[in-house]
Amino acid sequence: MHSAVEKEQPAAAHAQAEPTAAFLRACKGLPASHTPIWLMRQAGRYMAEYRAIRAQYSMLETVHTPELAAEITLQPVRTFGFDAAIIFSDILPPLASMGLELDFVRGEGPVIYNPLTTTRDIDMLATPPAEAGMSGTLGAIKLVAAELAPKNIPLIGFAGAPFTLASYAVEGGSSKQFAKVKALMYSEPAAWKRLMTKLVTVQADYLLKQAQAGAAALQVFDSWVGQALGKLDYQRFVAPYNRMLFAMLKRAGVPVIHFSMGTSSYIEDVAACGGDVMGVDWRMPLDWTWAQIGYDRPIQGNLDPVALLAPWRELKHQVDDLLARAGGRPGHIFNVGQGILPTTPLDNVRRLVSYIQERTA
Repeated sequence: MHSAVEKEQPAAAHAQAEPTAAFLRACKGLPASHTPIWLMRQAGRYMAEYRAIRAQYSMLETVHTPELAAEITLQPVRTFGFDAAIIFSDILPPLASMGLELDFVRGEGPVIYNPLTTTRDIDMLATPPAEAGMSGTLGAIKLVAAELAPKNIPLIGFAGAPFTLASYAVEGGSSKQFAKVKALMYSEPAAWKRLMTKLVTVQADYLLKQAQAGAAALQVFDSWVGQALGKLDYQRFVAPYNRMLFAMLKRAGVPVIHFSMGTSSYIEDVAACGGDVMGVDWRMPLDWTWAQIGYDRPIQGNLDPVALLAPWRELKHQVDDLLARAGGRPGHIFNVGQGILPTTPLDNVRRLVSYIQERTA
């Protein structure tokens, strides 16, 4: 049990009025030395160094071993000079700590062998503290922060949003129709409330502990909500719990990025749930999206990751168009609108990072 004094320490530790790192300044909507850039899944399968580690260790082994997760996190920062690192992990391991049997099957992706099929399954879910199941990630954050802090490179921690985790927990893995999770949502509203409340409890604790461990910013991934739900269902079944989560994360004392996929048609509802920075996908132009959420709100995005497979002339055209739409306003963080693809050429990443940093300086 932490004392009230201990709980206040993380906020105090990060209480810089005006940070110097370009990424953190952009998160606060402040003018920066250049437009900061990092890429979702920047530590991953497009890098030979990552593939070499994964050839020896499973996904869960790499996530839960601090030294391995730290090394994977640092690889792209060393290679490309990104303005921020994001801790190597996955959104799903917290579900294992709650009692679900999780594995990552090669060629198939994440699988949960005991998905939630009854209301009793929901009631049996545990809500353990982050140290119980995610100590490896917390340890990795401490290692990476210790190396990057002297270089003024911020580290981002992350977790999944309640609906996205609920969809995996009920469907048993990835889904195209989301029929099982939506059927639960519609037919058992009381059980849905209990499930979402438990997920908020676990994720809030996990994210707050990441900030305590040294994460200088946090990102919440709502990867599936826009694929599964329209505006009205989002407002009714998801927004109350996202609001609860982001309200709790204010105690972290670090900027929080709210990223969602496929939510262009109701991005204002998403933004209203909270988060200091809105992370957006590539489906709508950046200038239109920024106007919807308000220019006073920092924005992250939103290059189509497939553009990184294109020759430089086309990639440069898309990058220049995106930067023109950002209009040089403070508060823009350059990123892809979904995770970087495994077939992405390293030269394109290297060229992109240097081009953004030099062109916007």
